Amino acid sequence: MAPTLYDEKPEPGDLIEIDRGSYQHWAAYVGEGFVVHLAPPSEVPAAGSSSIMSVLAEKAIVKKEELWDVVGTDKWLINNGLDQKYRPRPAHVIVREACNMVGQELPYCIFRGNCEHFVNELRYGKAESRQVQKAGEAAVVAGAAAFVGIGVFALASALFGGSKKEKKNTQ
Repeated sequence: MAPTLYDEKPEPGDLIEIDRGSYQHWAAYVGEGFVVHLAPPSEVPAAGSSSIMSVLAEKAIVKKEELWDVVGTDKWLINNGLDQKYRPRPAHVIVREACNMVGQELPYCIFRGNCEHFVNELRYGKAESRQVQKAGEAAVVAGAAAFVGIGVFALASALFGGSKKEKKNTQ
């Protein structure tokens, strides 16, 4: 597991992954104890992104808040996991762009424009969300399993359902 901020001090431009239980919230560390993150406008200050509104909102606001106010009591870590896939932009560019966006209202879509898309766009210039990709893969697997389950049920009905009629007709 990656080091937590208790073990390692974040550097400007690092991405912070915060475990909210059923999903991960993401922020970009901009230095001096602050992060910039995408949060729904209805959110209570210092509540982080733990409200259910974070997934239902159509718009979100770019906020600069103290790291500990966003994290609260949740587990978190530095996660620059896409560094192997993409070259990170220079830290000063990430910080400058993040801070310049503070206060802006942006479209929000859990599938195409969530907080993880936002921070990956800042760090790598690529709006990507691994948790959406994983959820999509899980949905495909679940859909395939349901399809297979229906197919097995239909096959079983065809094989064993007809035998009741045959027994009825022969009695």
